[in-house]
Amino acid sequence: MLAAMSTADLRSSPQAPPASRERGDACPGSLRLHTADDGALARIRVPGGVLTVRQARTLAEASARLGDGELHLTSRGNVQVRGLNAGCGGELAALLDTAGLLPSPGHERVRNIVASPLSGLDGHGLLDVRPWLAALDAALCASEPARALSGRFLFALDDGRGDVAGLDADVTLRATAGGGAGGADGGAELGLGSAGEALLVSVEDAPRAALAAAETFLEAVRATGSGVWRVDELPCVDGSFTDLVGRRLADEGIVHERCVRDSGRTGGPPPGAVGAGLSAHVPFGRLAAGQWRELTDVAVGELRLTPWRGVVLPTPLADVDTSLARLAAAGLVTDPGSPWTRVGACIGRPGCGRSRADVQADATEARAALAPGGLPLYWSGCERRCGHPRGDRIDVVAAPEGGYLLSTAVTGQEPRTTTLDHPSGLATALAAITA
Repeated sequence: MLAAMSTADLRSSPQAPPASRERGDACPGSLRLHTADDGALARIRVPGGVLTVRQARTLAEASARLGDGELHLTSRGNVQVRGLNAGCGGELAALLDTAGLLPSPGHERVRNIVASPLSGLDGHGLLDVRPWLAALDAALCASEPARALSGRFLFALDDGRGDVAGLDADVTLRATAGGGAGGADGGAELGLGSAGEALLVSVEDAPRAALAAAETFLEAVRATGSGVWRVDELPCVDGSFTDLVGRRLADEGIVHERCVRDSGRTGGPPPGAVGAGLSAHVPFGRLAAGQWRELTDVAVGELRLTPWRGVVLPTPLADVDTSLARLAAAGLVTDPGSPWTRVGACIGRPGCGRSRADVQADATEARAALAPGGLPLYWSGCERRCGHPRGDRIDVVAAPEGGYLLSTAVTGQEPRTTTLDHPSGLATALAAITA
């Protein structure tokens, strides 16, 4: 622990006022329920998106017994149960604890870890990140300081393909080929927020280095008095937080060196057969009881929930075609050419009192207007755009006076905007801003 840290260690940026949080993080969890218009909501953290079949069936039981019967996937590969009675917290916690989904009540909101969902299944990554996942989750739950992390703080474990490295995590481990401090057999880039530089460490030291970075962040928050929740909100110039983490690693005997960070991309596995398994996309991340049951029946041992509201299932190659047919019959998306792969939306009405429209119904009506290819669309009931994806997209936001405002969100380009009076006019509106 860096007890002697001061604001001088984090060189303040003169270009912008520091971010500050005057209230505590209200992010929901398994034990802290959030009140929505359709009842209480619980967000169950699923590190790496990995659920055993038994755990998945326990979640279905919890939703059927206590909630609205559906399970909702989040943009971090977690699961939400909605429509809960506000007084069911104890019963829900007991169910989750029995299934091993609540290993440390004091850390349940901070176990935010995304991981490459195809790691170890398709042979395209540099290493299987599953050992990193197990080690980091265990270390996180054993860390007393880590209890103070925000429920929004995010770790990402990338097997080298770059899929989760582009998700704006606060601490990212990305597998690298051999060389430098990583060793001849490869290592890991330790990325901090959006910083362009990283710290290269060995594969063995990677989980310990990730936790050290998170604990250093907490020390920096206390030293600056900013109360911020994310690494990029720290009031410091580029490089000074990386320096601080480097000194912490040195104090802990973790060999490292600075390196230029390899940029990631965004986008999950397409629906269909993928290596030694299969991938299914879940429209709006909403799974009815029958769909969840099909997933657990098809899965061999586990389910891997993706940050793109999909599910990867390890499945014997001989069973892939039959399994895909079962999932498609249940209403899940198994065709990579489906327009559903380009459509996302927040919960909208009636679940959210802030929403100005039933965005999921409107997005469903409009999806037939989507031609193959093109930018994904994300429909939001208000300007908060809850759950919106990372990367280039078109935002479709319900307007106060009715209808929608469409705007492009493309890196390096000025936004182009137009209005949409009714979902049936989507094709015309898209032509106006993408021509």
